Amino acid sequence: MKQILVYGDSLSWGIIPGSRKRLAFDKRLPGVVEKQLLAQGHAIRVIENCLNGRRTVWSDPYKPGRDGSDGLGQAIEFCSPLALVVLMLGTNDFQVMHHHNAWMSSQGMAKLVTIIRQAPIEPGMPVPDILIVAPPKMLSPKGPVAEKFEGAEHKCIGLAEALKGVAEEQQVYFFDASDVTEASRVDGIHLDEDQHQTLGLALSEVIKCIIELQE
Repeated sequence: MKQILVYGDSLSWGIIPGSRKRLAFDKRLPGVVEKQLLAQGHAIRVIENCLNGRRTVWSDPYKPGRDGSDGLGQAIEFCSPLALVVLMLGTNDFQVMHHHNAWMSSQGMAKLVTIIRQAPIEPGMPVPDILIVAPPKMLSPKGPVAEKFEGAEHKCIGLAEALKGVAEEQQVYFFDASDVTEASRVDGIHLDEDQHQTLGLALSEVIKCIIELQE
């Protein structure tokens, strides 16, 4: 059995837009990926490490533990052996309290790649492959998240292109979620249930190709 770690934020955690509720495992992104790969005959276990509000490398001034670089190496150690780590972060880098641009967020992602490759895994265990997933382009934020993400749809312009550049430099895999879905129709930031399904099915095809190359 191959293990895949999804390291993300509220998009992959499965928050239901406009609420504080969570989609069931088989309805949210990691579960859709696992279900699809299992149905195709792959012996796969998808491990979730997804935290609402997680940034790439910055802290949240109001909530602890949102710096994605903190504890990542230990998470890799804890979950090893891993065949693949899926990194889907960046959305929260553009919350209103941060004055970041796409390049800065992409450099945060580059740091996470380095941490994964240098993680203190046991001797003989493989360094996992890495797949960077650019989150879908944000729309104008609405509802309870509107103030927190004010202006984010403008600050994040160019993120997918910047992340693709990092993926090429670091020689890791890349997928742009905007190729198959936009952000939530409800709040403009997260993913609606049908979008989890659409993105999960698309990612399962990408991941299938990656794990087949490992065989």
